[in-house]
Amino acid sequence: MRVMSGAAVRGTVLGAGLSVLLLAAAGCSEFNRELRLVTPRLTVDRTIAEAFARQFDEEADLRIVLVDNPDPSLPELQMLKAGTADLALVANIERYDPDIATVVPLYPTVLHIAYRLREDNTDRSQPDLYDELSRGRVFAGLPGSPSRLLLETAARQNGLDPSTIDYVTDGSGCVDVIVIYAPIVPELPKPVLDCGEYRLFSLGDPDSIGTGAEVDSIPLFYPHLKPFVIPAGTYGALTPAPVLTLAVDQLLVARKGVSDSLIYDLLREILRLKPALANVQPGLFQRLTDQFDVSGSTFVLHPGALAYLNRDEPDIYERYSGVAEVMVSLAFGLVSGLYAVFRIISIRRKNRIDAFCRQALELRDQATAADSASARLAAVDSLKALQERAYLEMINERLSADESFRIFITLSNDLIADLRGVPRPGPV
Repeated sequence: MRVMSGAAVRGTVLGAGLSVLLLAAAGCSEFNRELRLVTPRLTVDRTIAEAFARQFDEEADLRIVLVDNPDPSLPELQMLKAGTADLALVANIERYDPDIATVVPLYPTVLHIAYRLREDNTDRSQPDLYDELSRGRVFAGLPGSPSRLLLETAARQNGLDPSTIDYVTDGSGCVDVIVIYAPIVPELPKPVLDCGEYRLFSLGDPDSIGTGAEVDSIPLFYPHLKPFVIPAGTYGALTPAPVLTLAVDQLLVARKGVSDSLIYDLLREILRLKPALANVQPGLFQRLTDQFDVSGSTFVLHPGALAYLNRDEPDIYERYSGVAEVMVSLAFGLVSGLYAVFRIISIRRKNRIDAFCRQALELRDQATAADSASARLAAVDSLKALQERAYLEMINERLSADESFRIFITLSNDLIADLRGVPRPGPV
């Protein structure tokens, strides 16, 4: 069997360690190319998010993975703040949070207020919204959602106690009023189709925009909201005439801990994939440009998004600083591990030379106990054989030519001299 030298062993260990280090670094780099997006609570937003993530699976050099909210009653931003997700889709009416940053406005989301026509409403006229809210069952999203907060604020301003509204949150059964922020999509939810005849509530005459009408006062107090007109026929029978409502941007936001270089690459990929995204949801992503306006964003702009707008591409250190930190940590661990291995090897060699010293003393003791010339000569021969074995062990690098080895040779030579009756050389 071929015995490897100590240098070869050390080279093999070091090479294996460097291979592990490089593989770990590559694994970290691959891991850092994945971003976790909170699965939206509304069905229409969830469908868009799934299509959005799927495009990255097929086309991009980074991945977006949807992660479910363990507690659907909590806002998506809580998952970002907890670090269990990296990205979320939120309407641009959330409260400012210093731990959240805007990546890009993705698409407009529109306030839809749908009411079910009652049998006594024979002329199909638009009823009083707050009378409908006080009389029927209402779906306005989950507690704390933008649509629920807007509805409750408007109810208070019009003398209706929000606590008296009969909210439905699980989507079961039919409701009389639906209040949600949603993008303009051609498909209507099945509950709306199955529950009777609905109409979209209009906040006024579409021609009144810019004339100082009541709808023009809303952006003064809620600057993120803008008047929006849903054209007649957009939703078939739901929109027999144009509907004046409000719109707000749906933002892609990130927690601030996401690296600038990764957000830079994400934004570049989003804009590159715009045709593919628009093909999945026609008309939804048409406003995506490489010079978007974020002056009205609820949150500060992420530094990676700002770098993209300024075309300040991250340098190699910024792009791979996270990987470099991991590599330094792994290198430190590797060096520590190698030192421990070499230390163990040294201790094993020291233990071997100790065994040689012990055998030499035992040979001396046996010859002394026998107290005969033949026993002494046999002990001398055994000590010489022991020395030869030690030299062979040293040549094969199972023993080190260090101070311990020198002590053994000196000890065995002194014992041989004693057994032969030769006086030891005294100090000079």
